[in-house]
Amino acid sequence: MRAATPRNLVAIDFETADYEPDSACAIGIIKITAGKVVSGDHFLIRPPRRDFVFTYIHGISWAHVHKKPTFSKLWPVLEPILRGADYILAHNASFDRRVLRACCAHADIPFQSPPFICTVNLARKAWSIYPTKLPDVCSQLGIALNHHDAGSDAAACANIGIAALELGFPIESCALAT
Repeated sequence: MRAATPRNLVAIDFETADYEPDSACAIGIIKITAGKVVSGDHFLIRPPRRDFVFTYIHGISWAHVHKKPTFSKLWPVLEPILRGADYILAHNASFDRRVLRACCAHADIPFQSPPFICTVNLARKAWSIYPTKLPDVCSQLGIALNHHDAGSDAAACANIGIAALELGFPIESCALAT
């Protein structure tokens, strides 16, 4: 007997300032219920250090975030969105899971996240898409993308998950090991 289709999903994407996983400087977060996007937002985050290594990738610098909330100050907004999720969707989910865990640890936030589903694995298993970088998957599936914008990347992951659900693909088969 096949497992029940997940009803509550959250798609996330983090952008980081430096090589440390606690350096989130942006998050996109999309809530999906019964295969439909019900809410979504993106936020800039002030990371724990002023050093920005990846501005050339995402365009975010200290000047953009120095007056934004830290992860701990943003958590009361994020936690209700994450609460009750069956799974979290992310492209290269091991990265986003590591960032979420590191940011929670740095902020002394006890949070047991639901399992992560990797949309890289989902694209490979559901549609045999290669290469599986997010722009490649979005191009193949006709999903709009402004790559390395956390809100757009999270929306793309949400749409990949929804497309797989509509296909009847068991997305939970792409969950990362804990």
